[in-house]
Amino acid sequence: MTDTIHEAFDGAGHAVVDLFAGPGGLDVAATWLGLPVHGIEWDANANATRRNAGLDTSEGDVRDHGPARFPGATILTGGPPCQTFTVAGSGSGRAALTELRGLVGRMAEQEDVSASLTMLEDERSGLVLEPLRWILEALREEHPFEAVVLEQVQAALPVWRAMEPVLAAVGYDVECAVLRTEEFGVPQTRRRAVLLANRVRPPQMPTPTHQRYRRGVPRLSAGSDPQPWVSMGDVLSRPEPFEVISNYGTGGDPSLRGRRRSSEPAATVTGKVSRNRIVNARGEFLSRFTEKEAGILQTFPANYPWASAGWAQQVGNAVPPRLGAHLLAGALGHSLDPAVLDAEASRPWVIPRREAVDLDAVERSQVVIGVS
Repeated sequence: MTDTIHEAFDGAGHAVVDLFAGPGGLDVAATWLGLPVHGIEWDANANATRRNAGLDTSEGDVRDHGPARFPGATILTGGPPCQTFTVAGSGSGRAALTELRGLVGRMAEQEDVSASLTMLEDERSGLVLEPLRWILEALREEHPFEAVVLEQVQAALPVWRAMEPVLAAVGYDVECAVLRTEEFGVPQTRRRAVLLANRVRPPQMPTPTHQRYRRGVPRLSAGSDPQPWVSMGDVLSRPEPFEVISNYGTGGDPSLRGRRRSSEPAATVTGKVSRNRIVNARGEFLSRFTEKEAGILQTFPANYPWASAGWAQQVGNAVPPRLGAHLLAGALGHSLDPAVLDAEASRPWVIPRREAVDLDAVERSQVVIGVS
């Protein structure tokens, strides 16, 4: 077995530009894989965390940038804001799905749809189309991205499906699916709509490595294949078993608040994670999750340097780095050895010891070297 994930996965010649980069979920994943990454993020609190973590960042609105500024990037990633698509959110994004799919077609015809996007009930819903703008602009500039990784809540899958034939028509192989994070070793049940695309070789949608969580179904024994799900108790250093009572209920109904025991994966970590109540077996209230604990449930390193302002929203909005590593590898047509990923993910976070990534100066490369 190799000692580090870098020895098992070599993304030589590749660099990532990450749209809506948040506090750094994809950055952590890319760093594990040895891929240089530059993030674009507008939120001040998330950018404070990114500065703490030493991440290369353009602070501002993705809509004010474009691929011409990053000709060295070979991989485009993006997790657009999900609030308008979530059950707990306004739902305006879900209501706009038909209109958004229509806008995808108009963008494929090289039509400027910016005026139409401003007419949406919630302008944030239109941000889900920003990655497509970047992809099409890069193609027109004759510096296409080799690989693409997009992720959102599962309600956004119809938008990814609408993009699939558009990307196929311009030379990409595309895969779309809804993935469950606990099936990739994340101690949390979280469903994400994923699009992987590649112009050089077919992408490989990650194959689950861990057991799917189902209430009432026993946990598999250690050493099984797939591996047993990872529980909250496995990763959090709390002195006694506990139960988490969610801040909001199933379908947004407060009367149906979910409950999870520490022997189970957490429910989806959201921006309300700091409000979840935690009790012991005697029903006594325990301390609520800290930013460190919430970050661990998202598979960030335990020592990740969260900025305290708005930490719950930062953590809830982030891509789980462990899932992100699988997605990046899959976009390049490879899979990851979970044991090697375990070893890398267990290491403390260290500010990357390299010069800030200058994607303007990195020559594009079509070299793909990875897991054989």
